[in-house]
Amino acid sequence: MSEFELSTQRLRLRPITPQDSGPLTQAVNDPRIYLMLASVPPAQTKAQTLAWIATHDLARVDNTGHFYAITTAEGALCGVISATRAACEDPFEIGYWLMPDYWGKGLCTEAGAGLVRWLETARGARVLVAGHFADNPASGRILSKLGFLPCGRGPMYSKGRGIKSDHVMMARIA
Repeated sequence: MSEFELSTQRLRLRPITPQDSGPLTQAVNDPRIYLMLASVPPAQTKAQTLAWIATHDLARVDNTGHFYAITTAEGALCGVISATRAACEDPFEIGYWLMPDYWGKGLCTEAGAGLVRWLETARGARVLVAGHFADNPASGRILSKLGFLPCGRGPMYSKGRGIKSDHVMMARIA
């Protein structure tokens, strides 16, 4: 395991690599995924996924982005989890998604708990933010289990939907 990897009881969180671009592109082209994300367009190309992956090393170095492939202990790719912010003075925003075959097994909550623990201990994070579209209450339940509380609500543009949709903001204060 590298210094950039995290592990939980059932999962390994590892840096996303160019080799992940095919499966990730295929996954985010599923409307069950892209409709629930703000920044992923429908019909995302592999080139777009590779361009996104290419930003990860610099974001990690300047401590504005930490992106992880969520995998099973055996190495099966399940989804993505990240912590991003515009500047080091800002709180990290947590984002995540799982491939539908892995839904309902507590994996996103487990991955989230591992990432939150690492952000608080290794990065000194005291405030974290996240959000979910109001028509995705399962994501809200994950955030609640991670100690996030609702702190605002309003329209947010979704590339996948092509419109603004009702969005719930949540925050966690250590």
